[in-house]
Amino acid sequence: MPNPYGEIFTAPGAKAFSAAGFIARLPLSMITLGIVTMLSETHGEYWLAGAVAATFAFSNALIAPQVSRLVDRYGQSRILIPGTLLTVAALTGLILATRYGAPNWVLFAFAVLAGAMPSMSAMIRARWTALYSGTPRLHTAFAFESVVDEVIFMTGPIVAIGLSVGVFPEAGPLVATVLLAIGNMLFAAQKATEPPVHARNRSDGASVIRLGSLQVIVLTLIAIGAIFGTAEVTAVAFAEGQGNKAAAGFALSAYAAGSLVAGLGFGALKLRMPLARQLLMSIALAALTTLPLMMVSNIATLAVVFFFAGLAVSPTIILSMALVERLVPSAKLTEGMTWAITGISIGMAAGSSASGWFIDVLGPTSGFMISLAAGFVALLITFVGQGKLHRGVRAPSPVAAE
Repeated sequence: MPNPYGEIFTAPGAKAFSAAGFIARLPLSMITLGIVTMLSETHGEYWLAGAVAATFAFSNALIAPQVSRLVDRYGQSRILIPGTLLTVAALTGLILATRYGAPNWVLFAFAVLAGAMPSMSAMIRARWTALYSGTPRLHTAFAFESVVDEVIFMTGPIVAIGLSVGVFPEAGPLVATVLLAIGNMLFAAQKATEPPVHARNRSDGASVIRLGSLQVIVLTLIAIGAIFGTAEVTAVAFAEGQGNKAAAGFALSAYAAGSLVAGLGFGALKLRMPLARQLLMSIALAALTTLPLMMVSNIATLAVVFFFAGLAVSPTIILSMALVERLVPSAKLTEGMTWAITGISIGMAAGSSASGWFIDVLGPTSGFMISLAAGFVALLITFVGQGKLHRGVRAPSPVAAE
């Protein structure tokens, strides 16, 4: 029986850009959590740690779609290299500012500048789309990338927290910055698989965020991202309260492990149900799995609950990206996918900031109240937006704003 995951790598250059993309994306699971751990270690205040991490995430959420619009207009390599250099410089400044006790406003300033980080997840998926658009292999490729994301989020938190707690506080963000520089440059060098630039993109300035159907996806992912951001900050605080701060990385890895298992299984399925309805079912599962978070009592219980909560993550991301591919013009695919990823980033920023305040005031597990509320908000948005999603997928041209 043929292996569907093996088949997607038969295209020339697929292995090379996927491997480079893995290195480039590993910092995604390390930077925000690394900032939280670094600042909580050096300053002892979770509100500051969560707020600086949230500032980085919010900044990236605002800047990354604009960077991706430039990518669609001028090509990946021409935009990726300067964007990477700016991000690396800003992260280095943040690390040095923390190391030498700079005022808090300096930390926030460098976090804003670091938000120029290009969306590697969108660019990698854009390359798969250029190879397999309109074929069943694209579903498999998206599923593979979701699995890779989870491998990254299984290993990244352990590395980031372990380095910052076990070596020195700035070690986690430092290693993430080095990996970002290496991975992005290797990816930019893979020019043979770079998607072509569409000439129409140079004159059409309208953003795809004007599409009502895309707005439904982005709003849903903001709520889902709040669950992720809350999980990161609350897991660190909860583990510290249990006397083993480094154990937070293992609990978060269990979250990613659940998503990895779900992604592998979901990628092998060929469902005939409409994508919008599949997304609704996935979001319903995500909402239901936030309920047990309010009852965790130790690290082992947290890891088990996180594992089952993770089962909804990969299907949600796979379906969201598949919908974006069907909803936005091919000439603006990178921007469309970046808006979806931006939704997650905005939610993570809001979740990490709000949960940091809750934790400082009400205690370690109080942050999970944000997860519970966000899960059911996501379900409401997806349910109400079903009509727009169905119409958007069926529409012959997704260019016109809804």
